[in-house]
Amino acid sequence: MRWCFAAVVVWAVALPVFAQTSSIQFHGFLSARAVDVKAQPSWTEGGYGRFDVGAASSASRRIVNVDVAQLGIDWTPTTWLVLHADGVARHEPSDTTGRGAGLVQAYADFYSARWRLRLGNFWLPTSRENTDPLWTSRYTITYSALNTWIAQEVRPTGADLQFSPNFYVTAGATLLRGNDTMGTELAARGWTLGNRLSVYGEDLPLPEDYRTTKPVTHDLDHRNGYSERIRVQLPERAMLQLTHIDNRAELVPEIDGQTPWKTRFNVVGGMIGQSSPTTLAGEWASGWTAVAFPGGSFRMDFETAYILLTQLRGRDRWTVRLDRFSTHGHARRTADASAESGRATTVAWLRQVSGHLRAGVEYARVRGNRPALEKQGDDPNTGGSTITVELRWGF
Repeated sequence: MRWCFAAVVVWAVALPVFAQTSSIQFHGFLSARAVDVKAQPSWTEGGYGRFDVGAASSASRRIVNVDVAQLGIDWTPTTWLVLHADGVARHEPSDTTGRGAGLVQAYADFYSARWRLRLGNFWLPTSRENTDPLWTSRYTITYSALNTWIAQEVRPTGADLQFSPNFYVTAGATLLRGNDTMGTELAARGWTLGNRLSVYGEDLPLPEDYRTTKPVTHDLDHRNGYSERIRVQLPERAMLQLTHIDNRAELVPEIDGQTPWKTRFNVVGGMIGQSSPTTLAGEWASGWTAVAFPGGSFRMDFETAYILLTQLRGRDRWTVRLDRFSTHGHARRTADASAESGRATTVAWLRQVSGHLRAGVEYARVRGNRPALEKQGDDPNTGGSTITVELRWGF
């Protein structure tokens, strides 16, 4: 949290100096969602369901209401400094574990024509779908399996230095802190689809003996992780980005009541037709996560990819996204409790009713199973479907 504290200190010191020349911008939205879900209990309830909400079993249905408010503030006290903070408040089903409100990001940007230094707690710039303000998507209501996991577990505190010598190439390097448990949720219950953003210091449930994990919190092992990326693009037409992420967590059973997971993965993302009515985007991620326990360690490999095709016609946007995902123990033993594979299809229609109001209907279906659950006496069918109706007012 030291980088977040530094951002707040910069904000406080700069306020009286630049008050006369500063500009403040607000971004936010209020959304109301009704979700008809057919799936077993959600991971947010400590279950193995693939969605942010769930029903009593994989064969039953449930209609739930989820309301979300998100607000972001950008303050530009001078031409070379932007201070940003955003948070979220939500109304969720009563059996959801987690905080109803909290801080999502807080950082300071120092920049020139070619350089940008970011200090604080922030999203890494990998996503090809969550590119709108406040890390939201203009394409679908639920995110891909990759970006759903990032929303839950991958948001470090640190320093990010970016260099853009021209319009065509951008390179960046990040020093990571405070993401030492990254990979815990993924190993415990597999890939999911949703749009729930973890807040700083929040406890999230694990489907084992009512345990929890803190994915976004203070640094545990006092070791730096790293991320590097390079992007090439034809402005407004196409782009390709390669990112490497390694949290370098210490492999020990426990630190301050939390279990570190050493996680390393690569993300390749691309997009064609960024400013045209028809856009094609996709990402592929592959890597591994490992944990230590008394007497040994365990390593799990993971992989996921999605491709998204969207068409904008007037006020209407139609989007189809296909996902696939898998996890398995690195040793590939016959009795692999972490093994799973699956795929998902999402179809969304979003209409910009007015300048501030957006309406949407989305169908998402996940096909997937976790064979080891049958041996535990649980339902191995972790797939399901959702039909979501949303009204969103933004500013």
